[in-house]
Amino acid sequence: MNILLPTDFSQNSWNAILYAIEFYKSVKCNFYILNVCIMDNFMAGDSSTATTPEQIDDLYIKPSKQRLTNLLKKINTIDNPNDNHLFYTITEYGFFLESIRKHVVEQKIDILVMGTRGASGLKKYIVGSNTGDVITKVKCTTLVVPECAKYNEIKEVAFPSDFNLAYDLKTLEPLTNILKVSKANLSIVHIQRKETGLNTEQLTNLDIFKTYFEEYKPSFQNLECKKVEDAIQSFVEHKAIDMIAMVAKNLNYFQSILFHSRVEKISYHTDIPFLVLHE
Repeated sequence: MNILLPTDFSQNSWNAILYAIEFYKSVKCNFYILNVCIMDNFMAGDSSTATTPEQIDDLYIKPSKQRLTNLLKKINTIDNPNDNHLFYTITEYGFFLESIRKHVVEQKIDILVMGTRGASGLKKYIVGSNTGDVITKVKCTTLVVPECAKYNEIKEVAFPSDFNLAYDLKTLEPLTNILKVSKANLSIVHIQRKETGLNTEQLTNLDIFKTYFEEYKPSFQNLECKKVEDAIQSFVEHKAIDMIAMVAKNLNYFQSILFHSRVEKISYHTDIPFLVLHE
């Protein structure tokens, strides 16, 4: 398995690295730790302020490589020896999203693991700007590790869906892979704002889910609540959920869970990892 770990050397990115190492401790993995020295948009478009290759190397590349070397030493103190794990470091000078997309392709990445600042992030949104950009604009399965998330054995996984969209079943494979390894219970959660039955399309998609997940014996939960995020919060607390999985294709539903600013009442964003699935 090839795993990309973007880092800005913050505590949040370090926490995501720790989570990934523990989560995949029994899996043979190549971990690619990527530090993007972010190019300034203004400088990129202004030739009069262009930085020379020598300046880029001295100001950005060399310090980044040294910090990555120090990071590897730190990792070796907590993950040594684990014959399943190999670590590689990458320094890139450029734009963040472009760099992520490039290395997803070049390293044949199976999953991205990223930290997020949660409620202390940009504009107090649940997911910070870089992580938000990646999970909506990079078509790669992403595990989002919030600031307070610590690895615990995965026993309960929630999969919210409104059953409005059909998915390519290959999209769900990263979730079923986790269920196979962890033997976790899967709860497929449907949230409706008012008491109405499922339409024909929703019933068809529900049947597809039942067939696809049959061997994992999922439970199907119907919740009625005006706000999706409130229903998720209540369910997470009631079922002691360890991970939330979602498909990014269903953008409106997806955004109602991850992208809003009502952080005063929502705590799942600070300690529950999100598995974001892409087609």
